[in-house]
Amino acid sequence: MVCNRYQFPCRPEANPKAVVSGSKGSSHYRFTVLTDRLLRFEWSEDGGFEDRASTLALFRWFPAPHYRVVEAKDRLEIITDHFHLAYDKNRFSSQGLSATVADDTWRYDGASYGDLGGTARTLDGAYGRIKLEPGVLSRRAYAVLDDSRSMLFDKGWIATRRPGRVDGYLFAYNRDHKAAIRDFYRLSGSQPVLPRWALGNWWSRYHAYTAREYLDLMDRFARQGIPLSVAVVDMDWHKVDVPPQYGSGWTGYSWNRDLFPDPDAFLRELRDRHLRVTLNDHPADGIRPFEDLYPAVAKALGYDVARGETIPFDCTDRAFLDAYFDVLKLALEKQGVDFWWIDWQQGDRTKIPGVDPLWVLNHYHYLTSRRSLGRLERPLTFSRYAGPGSHRYPIGFSGDQQITWEGLAFQPEFTATASNIGYGWWSHDIGGHWAGVRSSDMAVRWVQLGVFSPIMRLHSSKCRWNSKEPWSFEEEPGRIMKDWLVLRHRLIPYLYTMNIRASYDAEPLVQPMYWNHKEEEAYTVPAQYYFGPNLIVAPITSPNSPATLMGAVRAWLPPGRFVDLLRPHLVYDGGRYLHLHRDLTRLPLLAKEGTILPIDTTHKLANGAPRPTEITVLLVVGKDAHFELVEEPEQNGHDHHHHRPPGDGDDDDDDKNESAATASRPALSSFVRTPITWNQDDGVLVIGPEWNGSGKWRQWNVKLVGYTGSAVRSNVSGFRVAQEDGSTTISLGNVHRWDPDGFEIFLGKNLQLDVVDVKSRVFDALHRCEMEYMKKDPVWDAVNGSDGVPARVRRLLALDVDPSVKNAVMEIWAADGRAPGSAAGHEKWVDTRTGEVDDLTELLKEYVIV
Repeated sequence: MVCNRYQFPCRPEANPKAVVSGSKGSSHYRFTVLTDRLLRFEWSEDGGFEDRASTLALFRWFPAPHYRVVEAKDRLEIITDHFHLAYDKNRFSSQGLSATVADDTWRYDGASYGDLGGTARTLDGAYGRIKLEPGVLSRRAYAVLDDSRSMLFDKGWIATRRPGRVDGYLFAYNRDHKAAIRDFYRLSGSQPVLPRWALGNWWSRYHAYTAREYLDLMDRFARQGIPLSVAVVDMDWHKVDVPPQYGSGWTGYSWNRDLFPDPDAFLRELRDRHLRVTLNDHPADGIRPFEDLYPAVAKALGYDVARGETIPFDCTDRAFLDAYFDVLKLALEKQGVDFWWIDWQQGDRTKIPGVDPLWVLNHYHYLTSRRSLGRLERPLTFSRYAGPGSHRYPIGFSGDQQITWEGLAFQPEFTATASNIGYGWWSHDIGGHWAGVRSSDMAVRWVQLGVFSPIMRLHSSKCRWNSKEPWSFEEEPGRIMKDWLVLRHRLIPYLYTMNIRASYDAEPLVQPMYWNHKEEEAYTVPAQYYFGPNLIVAPITSPNSPATLMGAVRAWLPPGRFVDLLRPHLVYDGGRYLHLHRDLTRLPLLAKEGTILPIDTTHKLANGAPRPTEITVLLVVGKDAHFELVEEPEQNGHDHHHHRPPGDGDDDDDDKNESAATASRPALSSFVRTPITWNQDDGVLVIGPEWNGSGKWRQWNVKLVGYTGSAVRSNVSGFRVAQEDGSTTISLGNVHRWDPDGFEIFLGKNLQLDVVDVKSRVFDALHRCEMEYMKKDPVWDAVNGSDGVPARVRRLLALDVDPSVKNAVMEIWAADGRAPGSAAGHEKWVDTRTGEVDDLTELLKEYVIV
């Protein structure tokens, strides 16, 4: 149980070969060329510079890149292949310090700049859009992070800067966004690996549950077939009715025995249900005399218990922090608390200027959680964003957002944009927290977004009318919510692999479209995002049309061909804008040709996210595909005779910075890994071999999404083929995972996605539309007429029908350019607010950078 929370990997001193320094009178400067695109710039009047770790920068030792220095008496230039810095050797100013990147010039102004945005400390009270702090990505050729006022670490303890010094970083990446983020992580530290169970469904509600009520609720979720992995208990777990002389009841560390008469038994019951437990902590009011553990904490800090003095919260006092963790919280953790929900809302100041209490709480809670690895598997905390570098302390809690369509519409953009500052593991109050209105449709759409968010946590305020259990809604939305919550757990094999990719490959799970595409259009859809390397999510965040009974979202698809995994009879040509329509049961989930997605199809899903006994590989044919399924190291398993897959280079690197940064991570080769490869031309799918696993049998299936051709066959005896809902599923039976050559299946050469049946799909959509019967025939005739497509498109647009109907029909008609009579290339969309044809090219002009 011993944990040294004052030790963590870092290498803050820079490579001296990368440093250019000097002085002119009382102007002292130092530049560190970290890479040929990343520059640290420092200035001081006293001649001192900072070599200690900051909250932003833990690892400043990089191999020295190639650069040139040109120096004269009053001028210094530093030149790399990507930037040209010019400096007059005086106090930094816009006239004296500049850098040209490509054809763009940055001039020093003391501010951070990254016009694509980063994230924010909290969504508390947000009705809709809020202002975001800068990230390290920009539509310009550069971004800048000012680090002059951040907290420091000195021998593991907090420290502060000398006022007046300048310390900043220039990111000169000219829209090479992924390279900028990779080097940001090299400087600041990678995202840690999350435990597998953190990727499942979390239940949370601000409500004064009794122990019996909470356990009964968990049992009802189980009876409903809805798996959970984390039980969150909000602040009513502790005493909230406190003696008035001690202030409010927000802070507390003593179980409310009226609600939880036997806390040990309660926590044991949750563990027996395979749930991890986190308790809410508002620490601001310190430890007060009515607390059960007050005598023990007072003794540790030398307080006279008889005086009954409150022990104030002071995170700048190392002795207090030790007692807080090693006396107070350790006692609760021994009872069965797995990790802590730090709900700090009291500002960013302490008695030491420059020390933000949220930073201190996040940093030391995370490091202290290492003592619980026997239960947690990985260190973990749950708290608010404190600034650049916060990605090292997952998981983020975004705060108490209002329940509005505007808030729902902003949340996917907020999540994706956070990756611009490396912050990949937001947990939102799915469904919204407070105020607003009750809307079953909004609740369903929010749950859909939550399933395709980094963390899926239902939550709501302390209100008898506001709760997120699916059965608290009407029958249809409740059933839909249940289906989506089940889907979240089925995605865990994929999510865990993305978790490893995020930590080891500097690829956050959620990424804005412009991370992967250089087209200007990628910047105009900030609420659309990649969810892993091949999946594009375009959430629907507005009410359904009363005419089509569907919600809609304006999306942009990059070049290529895509199929909707949840509506596989729709295939889209990319390279254009589209309006996508879905009923309440679906959201657009688009996979490009050559996608492999493994999901858990175990018949009955269990709490706690155990490894699946049955996996179905969703395969989108049309191009070669590869996916390596990664699972956590098996307990008490025996290794395969090959310790690592061929070519797996482990974590060793000549870069000392990398060695320090990865010191606390397990070797990548220690994980269980199963390659899955599809050869499009030969029609062969190979599963395995599994590396580092137990070699047990596992049921495997293959689902060809969007393909229903009759050519599918296999060289596997006893396989079964079934076709339904626009896809073909091949059941392979149990496969031993130790076959040294993998498990090979022939499915058919050069398989292609089915061509969209325009007439059938338009008929289905039009049939469902709630509109005048007499107006349906002209719509149908426009799609199926014999004259040219452009003329029929114009005829459709001229009809006196609801604009949403025109767009829903156009989506299908123009989806697949291979379809006979397709409108692809002639498509026109209608602005549903004005009824006018929507000029999508205006988006490039209208897009406002956050």
